[in-house]
Amino acid sequence: MDSELHGRLDELQRDPYPHYERARRADGLTYVAELDAWLVARDADVREVLRRPEDFSSANALLPDVMPAPPALAVLGGGFGGRPVVVTADGAHHQRLRAPIVRGLSPARVAAVLPYAAERAAALVDGFVKNGYVELMSAYAGKLPGQVIGRIVGLDPADVPAVVHGGHRAEELLFRPLEEDEQIAAAEDVVAMQHILDRYVRERHAEPREDLCTELVTSVVGGGELTLEQRHELVAHLQNLLIAGHLTTTALIGTTVLHLLRHPHQWELLCTEPERIPAAVEEAARHDTALQGFRRVTTGPVTIAGTELPAGATLFVAFGAANRDSSRHDSPDEFDITRTPARHLAFGSGVHSCPGSQLAREQLRLTLEELTRRLPGLRLADDRPVTMRPTMIHRSPESLHLTW
Repeated sequence: MDSELHGRLDELQRDPYPHYERARRADGLTYVAELDAWLVARDADVREVLRRPEDFSSANALLPDVMPAPPALAVLGGGFGGRPVVVTADGAHHQRLRAPIVRGLSPARVAAVLPYAAERAAALVDGFVKNGYVELMSAYAGKLPGQVIGRIVGLDPADVPAVVHGGHRAEELLFRPLEEDEQIAAAEDVVAMQHILDRYVRERHAEPREDLCTELVTSVVGGGELTLEQRHELVAHLQNLLIAGHLTTTALIGTTVLHLLRHPHQWELLCTEPERIPAAVEEAARHDTALQGFRRVTTGPVTIAGTELPAGATLFVAFGAANRDSSRHDSPDEFDITRTPARHLAFGSGVHSCPGSQLAREQLRLTLEELTRRLPGLRLADDRPVTMRPTMIHRSPESLHLTW
């Protein structure tokens, strides 16, 4: 991708909503060169694509924006993974990969981890509550989700920071333009994470435990010997699960707190009426969706929104655009925690809907309960303007400086 086109992509990613609005008003679908894809922006069209996985394959769901340089790819060759994961699989293969994750993130499993999540949330706030100032993304939002999903998977808390860091570096490597030496350093961090995950795969195969890592290993290996190919598949699976489990929730915490504090009367309402917190979570997820969308590729000739597409056409299915569609949401560009919630697409829909959506919602609920109770005077720091990260998959503030 040339520098001019990447500059336009950067601009689109920091604020995609004007592009979405134009696409919703246009006849048919709009081709967006920056995304190299047809933009699916209306609620009804997004839902139709998600209802038809046989016509719109997920094989390219995680297509990189940037292809790493050969030296970085050589470093990645020394790691594990690189196999299809639940987000990029279709049909029976997708069902096989998804089943243990759905079991591992069941309502009972989520309920069981909530006391730990509440304890960690309180401890993180304890770390800055007396300071009068915090950068929330690094001190809280970037820590809690990794600790919680790490607990469910079965990671030792000592390994969580390296795994979280490796997830961030994987996203940077594939979705941000980096100089070659920085690409190599990022690839080394990713490979270090993969070797940690491979160690867990081997340990859980040898000595099973009551955790999601064991469940995944059992689903792939059964009772037989653990092969090198299975280790690659399991590391890819775990890497995808962990990244989805912490980066998305980290982003959602950041955008939720940002929009509440940009609307101080709504923050004050939440502090005085904490029973509104679940509705605030839904409104924040709808209003500025952390996962803006995923790519799909047509499996044959197909017509969507009156636009005829050949086999192999790439679409960007924009959940964030659908969530601002006035045909489903009144005054969709307004952030309003008092609105009657309508069904949104922040966690997708259909066979690929997010199996961790309840876990994310619960962490948002715990976060808002903790912050409204302990820091009702919370406000955005006047001297630190907020810049959104240039990404379509984990949209959030780059940093969030708060005072009280």
